[in-house]
Formats: sequence, C-alpha cells, structure tokens
Amino acid sequence: MATEFDLTPPEVPEPTFFDNILRYGLFLGAIFQIICILSILLPSKSPEPEWEQSELKPSDNNKKQKLTTPSSGKKAKKESKKKR
Repeated sequence: MATEFDLTPPEVPEPTFFDNILRYGLFLGAIFQIICILSILLPSKSPEPEWEQSELKPSDNNKKQKLTTPSSGKKAKKESKKKR
C-alpha cells in the first residue's frame, strides 16, 4: 500500500502567438466596455441637458420659418402664369 504519487505539475504548453493576441484582445474589449458603461452611469458636466440643447430657440425657429415661406413676388409670378 505504499504506492508513490506523482506530485509533479502537469505539462502546460506555452501560449502561442494566437493565444496572446486573443488574451490581449479580450482585455482591451473588457476595458472598452467598462469605459462605455461608466460614461453612461456618470453624470455629464454640461450646463444644460441634451434635450434642451436639441430644441430650437425662438430666434432659430423664426429663421427657419422665413426660409420655408416663399416670397410674395414668387406667388404673384405663379398666379400671373396661371391666368394666362
């Protein structure tokens, strides 16, 4: 009953070039995901929220209306062509 046990560690092959690329790629991907999650969770330091910045201000709204409405001269020309 006095059998000897082999206590030497099993042979582990050295990592190949592909194994190293895969390992470091996974580390970089994990770091990128952590940065993305932190950017969502941490409050932004902008003076006003994004939804307020996207709304048009009254001065911008007036400019947009002026650009979209045709001038009265163009209306008169179109009406005079229709009468012919």
